[in-house]
Amino acid sequence: MGKSKSQFVSEITPMDEDFAQWYTDVIKKTDMVDYSSVKGFMVIKHYGYAVWENIQAHLNKRFKDTGHKNCYFPLLIPERLLQKEAEHVEGFAPEVAWVTHAGKEKLAERLCIRPTSETIICEMYAKWLKSYRDLPFLYNQWCNVVRWEKSTRPFLRTSEFLWQEGHTLHETYDEAQEETIKILNIYREMAEEFLAMPVLVGKKTEKERFAGAHSTYTMEALMHDGKALQAGTSHNLGQHFTKAFDIEFLDRDGELKNPYHTSWGVSTRLIGGIIMTHGDDRGLVFPPKVAPIEVVIVPIATQKEGVKEKAAELFERLKNTTRVELDDREHYSPGWKFNEWEMKGVPVRVEIGPKDIEKGQAVLFRRDTLEKTIVALEDLEKEVTRLLDDIQKNLLYKAKRARDEKTFYVQSFEELKDIMSTKQGFAKAMWCEDPECEERIKRELGVTIRCIPFEQEKLGDSCPFCGKEAKEMVYYAKAY
Repeated sequence: MGKSKSQFVSEITPMDEDFAQWYTDVIKKTDMVDYSSVKGFMVIKHYGYAVWENIQAHLNKRFKDTGHKNCYFPLLIPERLLQKEAEHVEGFAPEVAWVTHAGKEKLAERLCIRPTSETIICEMYAKWLKSYRDLPFLYNQWCNVVRWEKSTRPFLRTSEFLWQEGHTLHETYDEAQEETIKILNIYREMAEEFLAMPVLVGKKTEKERFAGAHSTYTMEALMHDGKALQAGTSHNLGQHFTKAFDIEFLDRDGELKNPYHTSWGVSTRLIGGIIMTHGDDRGLVFPPKVAPIEVVIVPIATQKEGVKEKAAELFERLKNTTRVELDDREHYSPGWKFNEWEMKGVPVRVEIGPKDIEKGQAVLFRRDTLEKTIVALEDLEKEVTRLLDDIQKNLLYKAKRARDEKTFYVQSFEELKDIMSTKQGFAKAMWCEDPECEERIKRELGVTIRCIPFEQEKLGDSCPFCGKEAKEMVYYAKAY
């Protein structure tokens, strides 16, 4: 086993003592981010950006496998375009940043720094679409957006963040709906199979849906502190934007019609989700599939003959199948290196010293359970691959178990109030679909309906909060 918690890094605040401070300590100490001179604009350092690159590569392949193509649209959006869609503008108005001058010259029209790209993309789609033969439009872009947040926290809520936003057009509503759910399922599979982060999937209430959407679908994850994280959304926008922006096509019957529109996105917020789902008092814990470094090799007693050479040999053997790093720095002790790489969440550490070389073995340390095993050098590649696979599965299992332990069935307002003030987590209950009932809970408890899950359970006949007839089961939680 590894060192006890009391022997480990003192720079990290214990999670259960102050979770917010733990999070800040971890992302700073592990070189994930740094703060810029503009509040809410973070510098993503190479170790943090590598996580985003892995997410991007995985999703990019999934999108392209389903026929989507990448484009890029402008950062600046003329104010007149935003004014075309009143509900959409109202939803983003408090967060919009404006460009008003170029040098010393005042611009004739204010330009919005994109908070999302529906408007500028719709303007272009109106130019490009002519006939039903052109459909579907299956386009995506990887970019940054700016939403001037009052309260910020790196990765979770920043004024500038990186994301992908897909925007598709379809001939029929059913095709658009199929696309919306298809993307949500891609997101769910990515979260669970790639990030080892279990999610609830379902529909947002009308009150919580995206501004201008016909319907919004979401995946919701539960963090260590019992708060929910909206980890990704997929929207069926219907014809809302296509009518506002005069996007028309000549249909099969020879008539001009408006296509049906979807948009969907995930962002660097996922990195915060990974950290808060898997991290512990020692620091980061990365699922192997998304880890910047899957394996680190730490040679022991590098001054002894043959140790550095053997460590380099192991690096060469592993580099074609894993993201591996050789830490042969001579000015740090092995113990110091163990601390650093455990704090940085590297899934597997390979230790090799003179005695190991004599015996033809290496020591493998797994970050998730802090256990050590001995492996024959001839079996190294096979055992490392097996161990990485086992860690990936174990982290998903642990995260699901933690979520289930923090999911409660509530039958009254007082019960919901008690759980949200003492335990926190997901609370599932029946709901009447009345927005006033939903608003009362949000106003008095700071709790929102996270989703109406696809997998419904009948927990009763009436809404436990107002007594009206229950229509569906929903999940409540406090959220980031």
